[in-house]
Amino acid sequence: MMLRNLLTAFVLGVMVWVLGFGSPAIAEKTDTGAQIFSAQCAGCHAGGGNIVRWWKTLKKGALKRNGYDSVESISEIVANGKSNMSAYKNRLSEAEIRRVAAYVLEQAEKDWR
Repeated sequence: MMLRNLLTAFVLGVMVWVLGFGSPAIAEKTDTGAQIFSAQCAGCHAGGGNIVRWWKTLKKGALKRNGYDSVESISEIVANGKSNMSAYKNRLSEAEIRRVAAYVLEQAEKDWR
């Protein structure tokens, strides 16, 4: 009985290790919206601001006023760009775009604090 429990624990441990650390697909999922935002967006949008057009921030009120108050609408502008905003569809995967859009919306809800 004890040997079977040890064997079960060992097998489960190996599965957790393989799924959590050994798989590139799983490792890719550890990229968070915050990391993507920091690497791709913070140059112009640090703290939810906008260094090019100060009135088009990523703050909750500005997002709502400009029609970008959902993950879908933020994903659209991240992917395709608009005016001075560059398109990121050739630099980020669809999943990364959705992650960063969700992060932006979450931060806007928290007033970027």
